[in-house]
Amino acid sequence: MTDDIALLAAFVQALPQPVLVLSSDMRIVAANAPASAILSGLRVGGPLALSLRDPTVLDAVRRVDGGGGPETVIWRDRVPVERAFEVAVARLESPGRERAVVLTLHDQTEARRIERMRADFIANASHELRTPLASLLGFVETLQGPAREDPAARARFLSIMADQARRMARLIDDLLSLSRIEQKRHIKPSNPVDLSGLVSHVADTLTPLAKDSGLVLRLDVAPVVVQGDRDELLRVAENIIENAIKYGKPSGPIIDGGRQLGIDISVEAKRDWGVITVRDQGDGIASEHLPRLTERFYRIDAGQSRAKGGTGLGLALVKHIVAHHRGRFEFDSIVGKGSTFSVSIPLLHK
Repeated sequence: MTDDIALLAAFVQALPQPVLVLSSDMRIVAANAPASAILSGLRVGGPLALSLRDPTVLDAVRRVDGGGGPETVIWRDRVPVERAFEVAVARLESPGRERAVVLTLHDQTEARRIERMRADFIANASHELRTPLASLLGFVETLQGPAREDPAARARFLSIMADQARRMARLIDDLLSLSRIEQKRHIKPSNPVDLSGLVSHVADTLTPLAKDSGLVLRLDVAPVVVQGDRDELLRVAENIIENAIKYGKPSGPIIDGGRQLGIDISVEAKRDWGVITVRDQGDGIASEHLPRLTERFYRIDAGQSRAKGGTGLGLALVKHIVAHHRGRFEFDSIVGKGSTFSVSIPLLHK
């Protein structure tokens, strides 16, 4: 190795991003530790093709080494997990010195994942808004035409239109809430929040909804004060309790051995956590659905969810709010037995 290459190799080792230096015959003459961590089997002195077999990258190296200008290409590595790297290829040469080609790798995996999530989110949100909007437009046209002089039809259509408008309002409210939480996710809430009083208030508010479903809410609440944002934690309690009422009702009889089935809600302190637990006795959730429950717009039964006023964002909101509080959101379900949702928030330490 010449003094020039040795100096370049020492410089490369000091760089934080993955970098390789190649000779004109496409052999690796220098590589730093980040590059070695990405390219398994990388060996200084060996040919690049043994460590990085992607034809797109190899062709770019040949073109640049042959006199072409700098290039940037995408390399997708699928072993052991799929990753995407932006590979910048440039030639280094000066009169009287040995020519070299430098490869710099920029990990794009997370950026591309976020971009896919953003695109999916926009597509899903557009779809969710388009459906009630199309319904509204259809009823407006009907009211302007055939139903103009029909009071009964007009009243029925206006009621449906109001439901669709409320559905869009709920969806937009949830979308804005998600956006606000994500904007301040790096700032941990630290205000004292009476978790016991908050959950009791939510349970009182939702008792009429539970009664309409033939369910009873059973509370077991101990005094617990946590660090948090009251409005956000109110949203968490509302979402998981209302979710249990809407979807935790069994399809069979709601009287079991003379005891009315319902929702068990508890608040307790466990070590450093204030814990809300909501347990229903519904039909349960099949195991294949559990990993996706907190995905935005994921629904087990889309038709049932929309019919009950769901936006598909409730548990996604819970997950983001709990993460904002540096807490834990856990759930489990047994088909035929029911589901349990648990939220843990750091206790307020005096």
